[in-house]
Amino acid sequence: MNSQPERPTMDIVVCIKQVPDTEELPHIRVNRETNTLVRESAKGIINPFDENAIEEALRLRDAKGGRVTVISMGPPQAEEALRKALAMGADQAVLISDSSLAGSDTLATSYTLAMGIKKIGSFSLLILGKQAIDGDTAQVGPGLAEWLRIPQITYARKIEINGNKIRAERALEDAFEKVESTLPCLVTVTKEINIPRYPSLKGLLSAKKKEVLVWSADDLTLDRKRIGLEGSPTWVIKIFTPEAPPKGEVLAGEMPEVADRLIEKLREREVF
Repeated sequence: MNSQPERPTMDIVVCIKQVPDTEELPHIRVNRETNTLVRESAKGIINPFDENAIEEALRLRDAKGGRVTVISMGPPQAEEALRKALAMGADQAVLISDSSLAGSDTLATSYTLAMGIKKIGSFSLLILGKQAIDGDTAQVGPGLAEWLRIPQITYARKIEINGNKIRAERALEDAFEKVESTLPCLVTVTKEINIPRYPSLKGLLSAKKKEVLVWSADDLTLDRKRIGLEGSPTWVIKIFTPEAPPKGEVLAGEMPEVADRLIEKLREREVF
């Protein structure tokens, strides 16, 4: 009796970030000494692009088999974002949290995440959202690929896995590009790739019982010179709230009269 060949499985790691809820902007505070956000000052949500990354990982796992591990770096309250990922269907969650990581820029963040992923072990695919809405740099994904020495595909709007190969369609500014790579590979995804699922009631209840692994800087044996403010070559010199532009003036009346008044005001401002 001939047995069916085993289907290759996909061990996928998804990096997510908890970002401030944009509806809470009036309550967000800034540390004036370090010019960094006080993330505890506002409600946090999963970065929207990262929800697409989670969804794509779950779809691939459901099709290929395997395991989805979600990892995040942040303060203790970032556990809430990880529990939502577990409620969506992720198999495991890891939080890297340590006060020494505060103030990390994209270089220090990608280094720390890379060390955490190495601790997790081997993987087939690493998926991230294309960028975080609080920084909009889109640098952590490519930086992470460099630290891990693996190929990267950014701005993917479609993904196909065939054996040990991944094919993706990238969204460029005025075109689409189809690329192929071997696995393991890092991919950053756009919102076009899917519509994230809502956690089910069963998923929410299950997520409350699951353990979220919490690793400190010591657990990862991090190089202290590469993390936090010390390991961040990017410095924010100043943060300020832009002044509101002056309100415009509406000139009402008959057209000849309005035209004369407009010319007079332009002359007053020395426009001509």
